[in-house]
Amino acid sequence: MSEPTGPGPSHWRSRARVGGRWALRVVIALTGALVAVLLFGRISAPVGPFDATLAFRPTGGGASVGVPPLGSLSVDVYDGPLRLDIDLQRVDQERARALATDPVRLAGVVGQVTADLRSAVVRLTWTTAALALAGAALTSLVITRRRREPLIAVGVTAAVLVGTAGLGAATWRPQALSQPTYTGLLVNATSLIGSAEDIAARFDAYRASLEDLVGNVGTLYSALSRLPAPDTDGETVAFLHVSDIHLNPAGFDLVRQVVEQFPVDAVLDTGDLTDWGSEPENRLITTVGELDVPYVFIRGNHDSATTAALVAAQPNATVLDDSTVTVAGIEIAGTPDPRFTPDKTTGDDDASEDVLFQSGEELAAVVAELPAPPAVTMVHDPLQARPLDGEVPLVLAGHTHERRVGRFDEGTLLMVQGSTGGAGLRGLEGEYPEPLTCTVLYLDAETGQLQAYDEITLGGLGETEVTIQRRTVAPDQAAEGIPTDGTATDGAEAPASPTG
Repeated sequence: MSEPTGPGPSHWRSRARVGGRWALRVVIALTGALVAVLLFGRISAPVGPFDATLAFRPTGGGASVGVPPLGSLSVDVYDGPLRLDIDLQRVDQERARALATDPVRLAGVVGQVTADLRSAVVRLTWTTAALALAGAALTSLVITRRRREPLIAVGVTAAVLVGTAGLGAATWRPQALSQPTYTGLLVNATSLIGSAEDIAARFDAYRASLEDLVGNVGTLYSALSRLPAPDTDGETVAFLHVSDIHLNPAGFDLVRQVVEQFPVDAVLDTGDLTDWGSEPENRLITTVGELDVPYVFIRGNHDSATTAALVAAQPNATVLDDSTVTVAGIEIAGTPDPRFTPDKTTGDDDASEDVLFQSGEELAAVVAELPAPPAVTMVHDPLQARPLDGEVPLVLAGHTHERRVGRFDEGTLLMVQGSTGGAGLRGLEGEYPEPLTCTVLYLDAETGQLQAYDEITLGGLGETEVTIQRRTVAPDQAAEGIPTDGTATDGAEAPASPTG
């Protein structure tokens, strides 16, 4: 009786051939699927006010949200071979404006974004799966030229897709959404706007009364139209002073409606129209060109040179850079903030103060060459105004997000505007929301002397108060806010907020 024998060499070769054939099938199927997904697996979809593109990429799980050119944030929310990439391409102006002005839409913004994103991801998932299956089948057919091989490739790819989806579902970590990793300029986002959870909590509390706030905008314009004109001997020129809009659509809307419903001859903007001076933000600058009055602008520390150039390209706009312009017979001079805050390679705070003072001195030198001092001078940071004391009658500034009015030692009147944009998104960071402020200035058309001004304050998000206060100006008057020596109430220099 003979001993049983094991598998012979031919048996092992047969198994090896079968294994090699299946390995080749898997490689062909996955290669075809991957190529198809990489080439065509991208969709476009609206996500709230953004136009976004979404795609799955074979880079190892999680999700990434890109905000070009500011950077990106990534979230380790699941494991697997595919990462969800979301790129926010641009802000749709109409949707952003509608969101900012419609309390119903604003109240549902979180739900809307969630619904948009869920719908887009579902559509992307089906699109990616279909492309992967089609790519695997087509590649298998082209390489093997056998009718049944595409079906096998589809089965292999389907099994891999099901396994990938199962792994993602099994390792889903929603708590990771609160711990994103930032790259690029977005590294500074949390220091600029605060904790996302804090903002979300405040926003949820504020939005309940936003409907009252929006309704009171009508009260604002009705009250403006009924205010008596300032008492002057001759004709009056009215300028609207705005500052630090920080890309808030509500701020743009406030400017537009005051211009439309009030006899304003020009808008004077003392800077920080944007937050980062980036290309996506700059697309909203065309709003300036839609106004029917001249727009005089100086660059703030959050506005890039590109931002200034785009403002200058608007049909009604003038950008001052140690230069002057005459509007409605009134000469206006201005200088930009020499800093660009998003560029973190700039010097320390002490160096910044020296640079600001030097900027004011350079503008004072320009003013000294003029036949007569300009009636209005524009700077962004109040520290730029000090060298102009005694050289010009009126300096407009912004930056601090706090409205202040007062005289320097030599009699120059300094008017610091609050934030017409309510400090943008950062207005939600503090305990109380930042109000939206602007001021209508009345100047004598012949002399250019400031006669009176209306301080307009629209309560920030969650506030419902609208106030308009008329103030007259006497030549020797020292207004409240900044004592006659030009210092703040605590004896320190007029503040210059580092995030202003």
